[in-house]
Amino acid sequence: MQSLKTLRFGCWVICFLFSITACVSSPQAATESPIKVMAAESFLTNITQQVAGERLHIDGLIPAGLEPHSYEPTPQDIARVADSDLLIISGGGLEGWLKNILTNIGGSDKIIEASSGLVAKNGDPHFWLDPNNVLVYVDNIRDALIKIDPLGKDVYSSNAETYKQKLRELDAWIQQEVEKIPPHQRLLVTNHETLGYFADRYGFEIIGSVLSSLSSEASPSAQQLAQLRDAMRAHSAKVIFLNISDNPQLAEQIAAETQAKVITGLYSESLSPADGPASTYLEMMKYLVTVIVNALQ
Repeated sequence: MQSLKTLRFGCWVICFLFSITACVSSPQAATESPIKVMAAESFLTNITQQVAGERLHIDGLIPAGLEPHSYEPTPQDIARVADSDLLIISGGGLEGWLKNILTNIGGSDKIIEASSGLVAKNGDPHFWLDPNNVLVYVDNIRDALIKIDPLGKDVYSSNAETYKQKLRELDAWIQQEVEKIPPHQRLLVTNHETLGYFADRYGFEIIGSVLSSLSSEASPSAQQLAQLRDAMRAHSAKVIFLNISDNPQLAEQIAAETQAKVITGLYSESLSPADGPASTYLEMMKYLVTVIVNALQ
């Protein structure tokens, strides 16, 4: 009888100690914070989320609909970056505003460039407008996520391969769509210089841009506008393509003088809102191509 009491007492002590251990360890578990990853542009946020899958939530820095050239980080944005573990940028000089953030967060240790390894042509940072360049983005993003979260290696690697196959399918689809445009009509005039990599990949000729710059923040001279008008007349270019956030005033003036038309509402540097036509990177590219093909064929 005594031994039975002793056994019961011993079991009670073990249960009591276990409950104390659980109580002590639970606050520690509750204080563990999730990994915080941000991506700069909305299209890059979407690409990164495809690699992260359900394992991580990717927070976007620049809202959809706002192109990166005109973005200026707010104090709240800087605080969000400072609080994150990793900031993924496109790179290549696209993020001119980054200097302000680096000053406030104390360095670039938490920042990686998705375009690392790609060679810019004439300083052009718009790599993502050729889906083949995004294959490099995906590899860099995968490696960055694995470095910060090694336990997720298999998830990130699998997701990356799945998404890269979708990018290859997108590239094949674009080539097929572009075939609808006669070669002599594959002429591109844009608001600023954005479609260089796209043109190189799919056989377009860049006639010029309203703003002779890689940024939408430039101001053209009268001579530059005259040169664009002359080039459009010489090549019989009949369409000027503008992004959703571009001011159409100068483009409409040039179009009136060259018997061209202005196509607005393109998404090439930003996604649309979730209910719009370009809410993912893949949809953004398909929408861009569809608008161009319909205008030029």
